[in-house]
Amino acid sequence: MQEKDIYSELSSIRNLMERSSKFISLSGLSGIMAGVYALIGAFLGYKIVYVPHSALEYRNHYVNDPKVLGQLFLVAFAVLILSLATGVWLTIRQVRKKGENFWNPVSKRLLTSLAIPLFTGGLFILILIYRGDYSIIASACLLFYGLALISGSNYTFSDVKWLGFCEIALGLLSALFPGYGIIFWTIGFGILHIIYGSMMHFKYNK
Repeated sequence: MQEKDIYSELSSIRNLMERSSKFISLSGLSGIMAGVYALIGAFLGYKIVYVPHSALEYRNHYVNDPKVLGQLFLVAFAVLILSLATGVWLTIRQVRKKGENFWNPVSKRLLTSLAIPLFTGGLFILILIYRGDYSIIASACLLFYGLALISGSNYTFSDVKWLGFCEIALGLLSALFPGYGIIFWTIGFGILHIIYGSMMHFKYNK
């Protein structure tokens, strides 16, 4: 057997092993769309919070207004639902293009590893809201999302892990400057998602 044939066979074996242990049908476009939704949500949040005032100044008291808090919650919930729905639809479409099954043991492990940090973070944020500690909610969103990405990267592309590290770094900065949470939220869920999704699309989904 020639060296070229051996290399080709080893490459095929490696690809088969990767497919059996990792979910590699994530759609880069879903990351881009999630970023777009987040930017729109951030713009709406900016209008809700800052438009009555003259500038984007340091504020950590605006969410004491129940009306403002309710509007921000609706915007965040809409962004979450749109991002999840788009992500699932585009990923299923990507899986079907490859002739694979979306719901398999690997995807189940991926969803479980993502769900644990996200569910914990969701409960923690609800506790913050219940206690009236609104200033670090944006930070908590970024931190737990970053932890979820790092956890899930064990069952998908390793690139996801680096996005998780970036989200955690932004979450820590947001905790340090809580009055600017909307800015860090915009960068983390908007700009970084668009950059990451574009890289993933051109690297894996061409």
